[in-house]
Amino acid sequence: MCPAADRQFHQQIQDRLAPFKPSGIHLGLDRMKRLLAALDNPQDKMPMVHIAGTNGKGSVCAYLTSVLTEAGYRVGCYTSPHLVHWTERVAVGRSPITPQELLTAISTVLDAAKTLPQDFDDPTAGIPTLYEIVTAAAWWHFATAGVDIAVMEVGLGGRLDATNVCDRPAATAVVSISMDHQQALGDTLGKIAGEKAGIFKRDSPAIVGPLPDEALAVTREIAEKMQAPLTEISPAQPIDKNGQSHAESQGITYPLALAGDFQLANSAVAIALLKSLQHQGWKISDNAIVAGMGKASWAGRLQWSQWKNQSLLIDGAHNPAAAQCLSQYVDRFVRKGNSVTWVMGILTTKDYRQVLEAILRPGDRLLTVPVPSHAGVDPLELVKLGNSICPDLGEAQNFGSLDKGLDRAFVGGGDRPVILCGSLYLLGHFLALSQ
Repeated sequence: MCPAADRQFHQQIQDRLAPFKPSGIHLGLDRMKRLLAALDNPQDKMPMVHIAGTNGKGSVCAYLTSVLTEAGYRVGCYTSPHLVHWTERVAVGRSPITPQELLTAISTVLDAAKTLPQDFDDPTAGIPTLYEIVTAAAWWHFATAGVDIAVMEVGLGGRLDATNVCDRPAATAVVSISMDHQQALGDTLGKIAGEKAGIFKRDSPAIVGPLPDEALAVTREIAEKMQAPLTEISPAQPIDKNGQSHAESQGITYPLALAGDFQLANSAVAIALLKSLQHQGWKISDNAIVAGMGKASWAGRLQWSQWKNQSLLIDGAHNPAAAQCLSQYVDRFVRKGNSVTWVMGILTTKDYRQVLEAILRPGDRLLTVPVPSHAGVDPLELVKLGNSICPDLGEAQNFGSLDKGLDRAFVGGGDRPVILCGSLYLLGHFLALSQ
């Protein structure tokens, strides 16, 4: 299909979803279950693997999809948020849904939503949210496309997330738990763990990555209550094979296609999920695991990109735990004894003080920008906070737009590497500008 036709369908998708954008986040499963029932329950037409976690769940989905595709299965993968286009959220194998296919799926869901009974005391009560519409569209597309298995990433939390609608998933996982989305999930690691472990189901294998003690105790309690067989995973062991990054976990040595030390834990969770599927009769050879792990890709996470033919590193790093991981990677592989230039924008709902504390070092430059179309922290406030946290910054300036901040990043910075971070929405804006 020509790019012009693609643009037309992308715009139609935006237009169809626009009325639902103000609805925000409304956790709960009643609306979603009614909507799926009106679509003949597409979620029941295939097995699924369900992935929750504060960070790392997208990487695990990428590993699983790549390996299962390598093993010869037709795999549906649903992730969120997207960076540039809605089509990034829904893929079959390694190919995202086409704009025309997604428009058809969304239109089908919206038609089904019109048939739902209304609450006459509150006519808006039964209207699905934007996230529920797109999630239902993914389920409908996977059923229509005849996938063998669906790999579903939780959007927020788990217990009340719109993806949590299957009674007997093939396997579930909680990849990691740290403080994020406290407004919706609770203000302690235990409360957050309770929401994320809410995807565990009776007799369905549950995998957990390395978790803080408080969170682990809660996941164990919920797994026991749900009679979900629980496997606790340690990070894989790093291995250097002829200068190439590899890892070993559960008897398998495989290439690490995704960068960062945290991929040792993420990849180990993926291997455990694949082992669980093997035990259930899925034909996944160790050769397919090795090949598939090596072909996995996940955009916007420790990804080298270009701005006006100049190289920069981009990473979402939208919460303190992710910022710590980014900082470790930068200190180990990027700084090389030098200071760096940070271009940053972040949402007001995030703990931006801790993010800045994690990444800033004396001599660094901090260039702050807004997050377009989202409630971002005032760039001037970020500059002031950055100066108070790290008074020895080489430069701290705020800019009215991302392009101006990036242009400044490559002027007067010497040989400092440039890193764009703070929000996946900001990364999406960058990628759109770069196209």
